[in-house]
Amino acid sequence: MPARELQEQLNTLREQLEQNPPLTQEERDHLTQLATQIQAQIDIEKATNDTSLADSVNLAVERFEVDHPTLAVTLRSIVQTLGNIGI
Repeated sequence: MPARELQEQLNTLREQLEQNPPLTQEERDHLTQLATQIQAQIDIEKATNDTSLADSVNLAVERFEVDHPTLAVTLRSIVQTLGNIGI
């Protein structure tokens, strides 16, 4: 089930953040906010044609891929899963 896969990826992102990677407070706040948005979408459990969440995650991938490649990989997986479930 794609929603379950998205939840697992979100959990991975949260675990990575709990390991306190060298992020600024602004970067940490941004990722925390994204995680909250993703969780809200999972909780609603309905796919919409609104791509703003996927766009936000894509922007985060671009922002973090150079300095934090592990986070970027996880975020890319989240984008892929969002696309798979129609978000």
